Amino acid sequence: MSTSPRRAAVRDLPAWVAPALTAAGAAAGCLMLSVRDPREPGSYGICPWLAVTGTFCPGCGLLRAVNRLLDGDVVRALAYNALIVAAVPVLVYAWLTWALPNRVTRSWPRLERLPAPVVWAGYGLLAVFWVARNLPWWPFTALVPPHP
Repeated sequence: MSTSPRRAAVRDLPAWVAPALTAAGAAAGCLMLSVRDPREPGSYGICPWLAVTGTFCPGCGLLRAVNRLLDGDVVRALAYNALIVAAVPVLVYAWLTWALPNRVTRSWPRLERLPAPVVWAGYGLLAVFWVARNLPWWPFTALVPPHP
């Protein structure tokens, strides 16, 4: 089985390119959220899941939460989407262990080597969050993202 020239070219890139492109994409997304406020109705369109089902997905409120985090308002960000606020430090840690040289992060636990039960617990947390934010009674109504 031969490797395509395109795959070989990607494999031959320096190790820093993929993390740098990922960081550039995240920075561009943050810049976009800083310039155009997602709390303005219709500024980023509508959530297709919410439009079709009338229920909130785990990602509902994500843009508004990140916008609030960029402004330093952690409490309001938690109100929009607590799961993404909790995920940001994990995502930053995962990026650092990927981007920094191995000699710097050698003793850090690698997230790509998480045991299967930990991964399944994460999926379970996502499912519980999804269901809980659609329950109509308190305290679960606190997980519903406020209207802009």
